[in-house]
Amino acid sequence: MTTLKTSVLGIDFENPFILSSAPPTAKIESLDKAFTLGWGGAVLKTITPDNLEMIEASQRYATWKMGNKVCGFENIELLSHLTVQQWLDGIKYLKQKHPTKVQIASIMAPVIKEEWQKLVKTFNNSEVDAFELNFSCPHGMPEKGIGMAIGTNPEISAMITGWVMEVAQKPVFVKLSPNVTNIAEIVKAVEKAGANGFAAINTVQSLMGIDLDTFEPMPNVNGKTTFGGYSGISVKPIGLRCVAQIRQNSALPILGMGGISNWHDAAEYMTVGADVVQVCTEVMVNGYAIIGAMKQGLLNYLENKGFNSPADLKNKAITNLSAHEKLPKSKQVYPHIDDELCVKCAKCVTICDESEHSALALTNGHIEVDKEACVGCSLCSHICPKSAIKMG
Repeated sequence: MTTLKTSVLGIDFENPFILSSAPPTAKIESLDKAFTLGWGGAVLKTITPDNLEMIEASQRYATWKMGNKVCGFENIELLSHLTVQQWLDGIKYLKQKHPTKVQIASIMAPVIKEEWQKLVKTFNNSEVDAFELNFSCPHGMPEKGIGMAIGTNPEISAMITGWVMEVAQKPVFVKLSPNVTNIAEIVKAVEKAGANGFAAINTVQSLMGIDLDTFEPMPNVNGKTTFGGYSGISVKPIGLRCVAQIRQNSALPILGMGGISNWHDAAEYMTVGADVVQVCTEVMVNGYAIIGAMKQGLLNYLENKGFNSPADLKNKAITNLSAHEKLPKSKQVYPHIDDELCVKCAKCVTICDESEHSALALTNGHIEVDKEACVGCSLCSHICPKSAIKMG
């Protein structure tokens, strides 16, 4: 029997879909609803010492759309506004009502050993199943010397991980930032410091856009803005790259995230190393109920592939990633045009001519391929408005 159950560091997940630390995990009542609908768990919105000031901006979100579809989402919201005690009470309530659901405490503190260790010791005595160290928030907190200011520095990241590991009695995942030159450097530093696993990625630092009438940026906070965290389906290629690079440099478990909107995205993350996946933006634009289709879609896929569980999918694609110099380059591929689908718009001819190779021509009502000029780049297949070109 195929199952969605999986286990990571002794933590049993009834399915590999959990909510990211974000607005959808900010309230106990909301988490109760999400667990009832079928999510396997959640990373609680980042918990901080009660004395860490949180003053929010309004507006705090901006989106990039294609038609009505949200493709990119920018967020300048800060961290949880619940007190430590409110979280302790909420975690206990949720574990009593939903004992099989995984709760991971995302935590952040100033770069002070006592503050980090106090938070960890406090939640050691709670019903949370693990910790996620937020070293990667790209807005608001870096000005305070925390968030991304930690996660872009391997020495500070390793130091704080070491502090946490001295007292943690539950598994510890370090949440990594994509806003670095070499994520492997951070991976190696925090693994050496004792981290049990990784979570990746946090949001990508961004500027959503400018109103060309007023010259005010978005999201518009009384005419001004700041660089924010970018998420949504458009960041999936960045998230996949980062998770794959983590896997290439470490065998530790990975909680993968970034642009996951359906079961297919989740499966892709698993093939490059993720054990479990986190979802945020898709929930923020379509609600918790997406979990039903995600679970059923992944279960159907695993059954069709003959896999027993999500663990069988893990790392399936990782060996197919290599350095450019090691790519197999002995075989040439060419475009094949389906005359029934082709409408003879000749867009492919124009683009090929204007993008280096001039290998296509519209001749006698048919797109002809000059195999001497064609280099098999595949651009024509990507820009064809009718998907009439296949490479082979």
